[in-house]
Amino acid sequence: MASTSDFKNGLVLNIDGLLWSIIEFQHVKPGKGPAFVRTKLKNVTSGKVVDKTFNAGVKVETATVDRRDMTYLYHDGSDYVFMDGDTYDQISIGEATIGDGARFLLENMTVQVAMHEGLPLYVELPVTVELVVQHTDPGLQGDRSTGGTKPATLETGAEINVPLFINTGDKLKVDSRDGNYLGRVNS
Repeated sequence: MASTSDFKNGLVLNIDGLLWSIIEFQHVKPGKGPAFVRTKLKNVTSGKVVDKTFNAGVKVETATVDRRDMTYLYHDGSDYVFMDGDTYDQISIGEATIGDGARFLLENMTVQVAMHEGLPLYVELPVTVELVVQHTDPGLQGDRSTGGTKPATLETGAEINVPLFINTGDKLKVDSRDGNYLGRVNS
């Protein structure tokens, strides 16, 4: 249990059996009436964001979320297998838990896995990942019909839009959160 005075960003609350992470919070002391805490909460499993207000001093149940660095090993059917570097334990995590980030997973990549009571809640990839372009058509000079971009398939199978000067075999820096091209990596 935690009081509203203990709130901080990243704290995970257990409200009605669901886990919510605090994104933002603000203590408000109005001229009239009691103080309260205005929060923005994100559902840990679904990603839904809601606003919730708590009266000051109210006790809220917290959840212990263990964040561990794990290494991605391989894809097995609809599961992804990760290994804890400290204990060498392997766990399988389903596609639904990993979400869109699965497009950018490379073997031997270190990710952060959040666990609650032995169950994986979500997988956090590094913000930027470096991937090699597997295939892209050559860009035509002067072709501006697509805003100066063209599709490229990366080594993980993900397809992103890249500038016209990118060629097959180039190593790119990609934002793993939204799949945006960030730049070329000089080898």
